[in-house]
Amino acid sequence: MATQTLTQQNFDEVVTGNDVVLVDFWASWCGPCRSFAPTFEASSDAHPDIVYGKVDTEAEQGLAAAANIRSIPTLMAFREGVLVFAQPGALPPAALEDLVTQVQGLDMDEVRKQIAEQGAAAPAAE
Repeated sequence: MATQTLTQQNFDEVVTGNDVVLVDFWASWCGPCRSFAPTFEASSDAHPDIVYGKVDTEAEQGLAAAANIRSIPTLMAFREGVLVFAQPGALPPAALEDLVTQVQGLDMDEVRKQIAEQGAAAPAAE
């Protein structure tokens, strides 16, 4: 499956409406972004059951700011609407494949439990 363009209008719907979503934050002027694009596209072809989205940080500055993007490319992985991975930098094909396998293998009940425990342990803001 080809990658799809994500915008401020469709981002939440895509992330919450699909089991696994990988998002590449990029810009046309970014050399590493252009180098990573074929790897990301090839992975999308190999995994038609996963949604691969791309956010053009120039066209979607508000979305990039909301996602706290400080460096591009940045890759994010969502599973069942939960952000489970976020890292700047282009991944080589083998590392991207490993990430896909790890995200698919997550026990989301355990992930939600850990998130709840972290939230309970966080000090209350004054």
